[in-house]
Amino acid sequence: MQKKENIIIIGAGLSGALLALRLAQRGYQVTVYESRPDLRTTDISAGRSINLALSDRGLKAMKMVGIQDKVTPLCIPMYGRLIHDIKGNTFTSNYSGRKEEYINSISRGGLNSLLLTEVEKYENVVIHFNKKCISVDIENTTAKFKCYDTKEEFKIAADVIFGADGAGSALRKSYYLEKKFLFSYSQNYLTHGYKELEIPADKIGKHQISKDHLHIWPRGEYMLIALPNLDGSFTVTLFLSYNEGAYNFNNLTSIEKVTDFFTTQFPDALKLIPDINHEFFNNPTGALGTIKCSPWSYKGKTILIGDAAHAIVPFYGQGMNASFEDVVVFDKILDQHQGDWEATFKAYEKVRKEDTDAIADLAIDNYYEMRDHVANPLFKKKRKLEMDLESAFPSTYFSKYSMVTFNEDIGYAKAMKIGRAQDKALLNLIVDSEIDTDKDIKRIHNQVQEETNEILEEDKIAGLR
Repeated sequence: MQKKENIIIIGAGLSGALLALRLAQRGYQVTVYESRPDLRTTDISAGRSINLALSDRGLKAMKMVGIQDKVTPLCIPMYGRLIHDIKGNTFTSNYSGRKEEYINSISRGGLNSLLLTEVEKYENVVIHFNKKCISVDIENTTAKFKCYDTKEEFKIAADVIFGADGAGSALRKSYYLEKKFLFSYSQNYLTHGYKELEIPADKIGKHQISKDHLHIWPRGEYMLIALPNLDGSFTVTLFLSYNEGAYNFNNLTSIEKVTDFFTTQFPDALKLIPDINHEFFNNPTGALGTIKCSPWSYKGKTILIGDAAHAIVPFYGQGMNASFEDVVVFDKILDQHQGDWEATFKAYEKVRKEDTDAIADLAIDNYYEMRDHVANPLFKKKRKLEMDLESAFPSTYFSKYSMVTFNEDIGYAKAMKIGRAQDKALLNLIVDSEIDTDKDIKRIHNQVQEETNEILEEDKIAGLR
């Protein structure tokens, strides 16, 4: 059934394209405006975010719109982390004690292209590329755009405007510039940035290192990670301070310095990156930041969604998954309040914001875990214990990582609260006693659960949740 509302979506990235697809399936009239060219015909990667981690929350969204069978061939399963020490030795750290749980490396461009192609199958959707949103008149529900092809500016009126235009959202900017309501906004950057490099496929098109893992070279103040691509290559990301430490982006100004850095810190990775000179000095250095804001909507006329509402750092692999889950949550609430956009928007934010704030905090936590803790002996013991517990009690024990990544029915906020308490209980157990999971696994399971519940109750009394 066709619905009369005229909806504008600003942004045809991952969240905007998914939202357009779902609203199209519901019969709404939708027009999408994207500032970039059509990525299906133009390479717009520019050395940024070539691949991402897709996990259960994102896959749930793919099931909702009926395209999971088309997404699966784009995925490379990664069953855990493969840690590379400074001497080139490696050890594995699985993501879960349950064999069926893994995350997927997927091409950002490939997935975005698929979503756009699916959207265009619906006659009630139109996508305009090379049309940058300049501002939004939130009171009159009018968006102003500039066409990159003609250089002309124009205005479009709508019944509802969705801002799915990422961390640099024009709609969010209009919220605080127009001063129509009390709008809270924070943007916090890490002192580290990132740069993407490439490990190419070998001569016969195969991966040169294990494609079944997310690779990490943790070095305390900096690290490399690498995710596999379908063409046999790996996208390698260097996370490094802008101006602190012996090595930083500001002082790596010559190929000699870059080569010395990689030779001393990542020697095994350097052997696999044949063109480090060109890639290091030609690929951009990106910023890493967290955005939180409130409210997301205005009078049932406009609303922010995805990164426009809650951009996070990439270290939990949940940025895309969280944005996809936005659409799943919004879809359910739309069923409850269909026809009343203001009620829909308010209910959506009330349900969703606590979870998006939580995953933002968890992503920062995982940043320190990945660069500092994964090689720590105490952390290794904790991960082994978690794996043993999940393997022995697959239906009753879930680590914090598993709750966040593999259990889409547990909200991020709940996963964070339980997971942090559980981490304390595990570490207390490891420090206080000798552990033999072969003999004492049932007792350990009961003890961890009891202490976790005690910590949760203490946190509640202390007002920490």
